[in-house]
Amino acid sequence: MSMTDPIGDMLTRIRNAQQRGKNKVLSPTSRLRERVLAVLQQEGFIRGFATTELDGKRPELEIELKYFDGEPVIRDIRRVSKPGRRVYASVDTIPTVFNGLGVSILSTSKGVMSDTDARQNNVGGEVICTVF
Repeated sequence: MSMTDPIGDMLTRIRNAQQRGKNKVLSPTSRLRERVLAVLQQEGFIRGFATTELDGKRPELEIELKYFDGEPVIRDIRRVSKPGRRVYASVDTIPTVFNGLGVSILSTSKGVMSDTDARQNNVGGEVICTVF
């Protein structure tokens, strides 16, 4: 069965696991998912992630979630650009999330990066998601 929105699926798995207070969550692996998780780790929203292979099946990403005083670090994580409606932003129109406290993750010609990195590199691209 093919999945129409793999990034949306991963974000929903993270959101659901944090609501349940889980420390780790599994998601199917792909290069784009790994790059999005690398940005989340770099910005301090997750502890880390690793590729694992369970019972000889396809490899999965094991995502370690981060909590502070029992509350999830990620308060809000939303998919912006969806398969039916792509959202692009130039350097001047990259959205800020909660006055700079959150992060927009973009897919640019120079790779997947946060909104601050995209502004520094003077590139725009597809807004994948916002995290606060």
